[in-house]
Amino acid sequence: MISNTQTPVIEEVAKHLDTNRPVASIEERKMKPTAASLIRWAGLSAVAAGVIFAVIQPIHPADEVSSVTTTAWAIITPIKTVMCFLFLVGIGGIYARHVNKAGWLGLAGFLLFSLSWWLQTAYVFAETFIFPVLANTAPQFVDGLLGFVSGRASDSNVNLGALTAIYSLLSIFYMLGGLLLGIATFRANILPRWAGGLLAVTATLTPLAALLPHQIQRLAGVPMGLAVACLGYALWSERREQAAQPIPGKASPQLHQIGAA
Repeated sequence: MISNTQTPVIEEVAKHLDTNRPVASIEERKMKPTAASLIRWAGLSAVAAGVIFAVIQPIHPADEVSSVTTTAWAIITPIKTVMCFLFLVGIGGIYARHVNKAGWLGLAGFLLFSLSWWLQTAYVFAETFIFPVLANTAPQFVDGLLGFVSGRASDSNVNLGALTAIYSLLSIFYMLGGLLLGIATFRANILPRWAGGLLAVTATLTPLAALLPHQIQRLAGVPMGLAVACLGYALWSERREQAAQPIPGKASPQLHQIGAA
């Protein structure tokens, strides 16, 4: 006979042995995204952003009013808009992968680099949806802003107000953010160190590119795109050992302690 004191234990074991519970638990667990899977998908975003950034540099239309209404502009600028959002997701994944080792240096780099791309997103959005409309109604404004961004002298004597200061901040955040995040990635030694070093070096040399013609300046963005794409690929292809988890429904050790009276 089984004593009354052992009855609750047997009922608890019976609940764990219910064959319907393990399947439900496994299915629910598969449906829940984990931090590791989110970081891997962020890596794929970084790959896409980096590749787009590198590819569009040599084929980007000239930053002139006459280019704003062309088919090439209408195709490339929406792709750039998507690219900016992919960059933001990808940068977050790169930082999250080594957040425990990146320290304050990595945090500062992540915030500055992300902020530069948030500002860049706003500018590219204007390139895509606002500039084509203003090209016919306010061509001098468009030419003035394109001239400032490309570093060429503009015939349009237009007061751009705070836009010039904001874009200057964008360049500073881009340079410092890429430098700090690249150094933090190199020091963490989790993702490929050479890619982190390339990110830091490319960001540091960005001001020197201003000495070159704008169309050649764009080529300086190619190694930056390659660095981010390689870091993203490392995230996407990384294989991590999954910690062993208890199988739902496995019999409780208390079962072996139950004896007949």
